[in-house]
This record gives sequence, C-alpha cells and structure tokens, in this order.
Amino acid sequence: MTTTVERTPVQEEVAPAQRGDKVGPALLTVLTWIIGIGFFFPILWMVLTAFKQEADAYTTPPTLFFTPTLDQFAEVFDAGIGPYLLNSLFATVMSTIFVLALAIPAAYAVSLRPVKKTQDVLFFFISTKMLPVVAAIVPIYVVVNDIGMLDNVWTLIVLYTAMNLPIAVWMMRSFFQEVPKELLEAASMDGASLWRSMREVVLPVVSPGIAATSLICVIFAWNEFFFAVNLTAAQAATVPVFLVGFITSEGLYFAKLCAAATMCALPVVIAGWIAQNKLVQGLSFGAVK
Repeated sequence: MTTTVERTPVQEEVAPAQRGDKVGPALLTVLTWIIGIGFFFPILWMVLTAFKQEADAYTTPPTLFFTPTLDQFAEVFDAGIGPYLLNSLFATVMSTIFVLALAIPAAYAVSLRPVKKTQDVLFFFISTKMLPVVAAIVPIYVVVNDIGMLDNVWTLIVLYTAMNLPIAVWMMRSFFQEVPKELLEAASMDGASLWRSMREVVLPVVSPGIAATSLICVIFAWNEFFFAVNLTAAQAATVPVFLVGFITSEGLYFAKLCAAATMCALPVVIAGWIAQNKLVQGLSFGAVK
C-alpha cells in the first residue's frame, strides 16, 4: 500500500525562503571581499613593484610575472634613508607620548568630572582644527626662525603634539564616558585617591581606547608632510620628505619609489599589527551595552 504525502502551500514556500536566507549572506560576503581587495590592491601593487627592475615597472601592460630583485631596496639604503627613519620615529613616538600625557587628564576632566563650560572647552579643542595649516605656516615659520628652531626635530614634536591633541581629547572623551561611574564611586568609598583611581581603575578599562588613539596619532604624525617639508632641511627631515626626493627632473623612479614607500609604511603596519587586539576593542568600545 503506497501512501502519498501532499505538500501544502506553506511547505512549498519554506524552501525558497531558506534558499534566499543563504544567498543573501553569501552575496554580502563576496561583495565584502571584493571591496576589501579593492582597497588592498594598491598596497599589494606597490609592494610587488618594489621588487621589480625599473624597466619592468614601466611596461604596458604591466608585467605580472618577473624575477624578484632587492636592487631597489639596496639603492634606497644607499640613498641614506636611515636618518629620515630615525627622525620620523623619534618625532612620532615623542609626540604621541606627549599627546597621551595631555589628552588623558583632559578627557577625564571633561567626561567624568565635567563643569558648566565643558562644551565650550570641547568646542575650543576642535576649533583649532578648523584653520587650514597653510594659513598658519607663515607665522609659524617666522616664530620658529626667530627662536632658532628651524630644521630641529623638537619643532616637529611640538607641532605634531598640537596637531593631534584635539583629536585625541575627543576620542578619549568618548571612551571615558563608557566607564561605569559605579567603579569610581566604589574606589572613592575605599579611600582611593584620584591618581590611584585613574591608574588602577580607569586606565585599565579604557586601555583599548588608549591603543586606538595612540595608533591614530602615530599614523597622523608619521605621514605628516607639510610641516616637515617647510620647517626642516637636512638635519630633521622625515620620511615623507625623503620620498619626494625620488621625483626628479629626470623623471620618476617608480620601482625605487615603491621600495622606499614600502619601507616607510612598514613601521606603521608593524605598530598596527602589534596593537590589533586592543585596536579592535577600542574601535568597538561602547558599541555593545
């Protein structure tokens, strides 16, 4: 005896719906990969070109299969990239330390200890970013020249600190606002001082935010070009100024420029890789309650 099972309209509609639920995420995944590859492709092409000879770098259509060489990196070292890297490293690290030393107390004050004019203070911080740098370079140059600080790496450190401080205060303020006030109240009831509460209670909680803010400041300071090219010459020039040297009247040495750019970008990539766990936590800090 054969039993025939009839499919109801509801059962017939379930299968297409399930297929649709699977197709949507799959298409989103493919689209995400395409967008990610699109953003990463220029960097990949720069790195590949750094291992080419100059003749292979200028071929049309581009050469996809070639014999890798380290000649371009050797020429970059022969061109004297070392002092430029040291200047950039010193200016970036010192300015980031100064920014954090000033931004953390300021952000703590305007977030966890606000006063009546807190909004005015925050607006003052961010208003310093509204003036174009090119409009201020002449008075800055005159002042720096008068005090004898031209071509000095400490000049860049002061300017990079002032440049990144408003952004750091605003970023750290958003992270401090996510700190439960109950933690501070409990620390106060236990007799902890302000400094001890900051050091043992608040800072461990906002450490992902500190990492994210630090990396943003490092990227901005490392890539800064305008101050460096106008206020430095031979003693305090940074890597962006060094890269400009490959643009000559004879033409653009494309492979050598890509090798230099790869070396200049590597420290920031390493810094981001080291801080990636804290960075992800910092960027998503407060997103989930």
